[in-house]
Amino acid sequence: MTTKPDHEERRRQIAEALLRIAATDGLKSASMRAVATEAGVSLRLVQYYFTTKEGLLLDAFARLGTQLQARMQRWIGDARAPREVVTAILSSILPTDEESRRITRTYTAYYALVLDDPEVMGRTGAGQPDLLEGFLARQLRAAQESGGIDRERDAGMTAAGLLAMVNGLGSSVLGGQRDGRAALAVLTHHLDELFRPSAPGGRV
Repeated sequence: MTTKPDHEERRRQIAEALLRIAATDGLKSASMRAVATEAGVSLRLVQYYFTTKEGLLLDAFARLGTQLQARMQRWIGDARAPREVVTAILSSILPTDEESRRITRTYTAYYALVLDDPEVMGRTGAGQPDLLEGFLARQLRAAQESGGIDRERDAGMTAAGLLAMVNGLGSSVLGGQRDGRAALAVLTHHLDELFRPSAPGGRV
């Protein structure tokens, strides 16, 4: 008795093969044939599930975003206070373990692809960073309301700056300038400066 193929499992298997190649060799090395070899399937099967390489790239990118979101949720855990949530999210992004290094390297591979094809960012879902910035900004505003952050700060600009800093720290870890522990120390230093209880009237 034969069983029907699990199509979603096949798509996942192929997409994750592309992500592994992207993390180690970059997306320029992720030809359909190379992906088929990495996934242990035929080229014809890859072409059956993904008729174009762009379709495969977009599917894999969405799965990468899901992986990062799942990691953030695990790091947030039972955190409720704004600082706890902000710290958990930003810390989860830093490449401090094998999972986060893989995710960071893979996102870097996609960013490199965007440099060659700027229009691909719109197709890969450029709204993800904006959503994350917006979520962080809401956490910062909640901290302002409770007096944990100076009320005169621009929460949106601060959120954007924190994410830019974390992305830069991630690059410095991958480039060997510092290790994950040192990157976390830099992040903690800046969060300590940010989350200082404000005096009445919004002054620190």
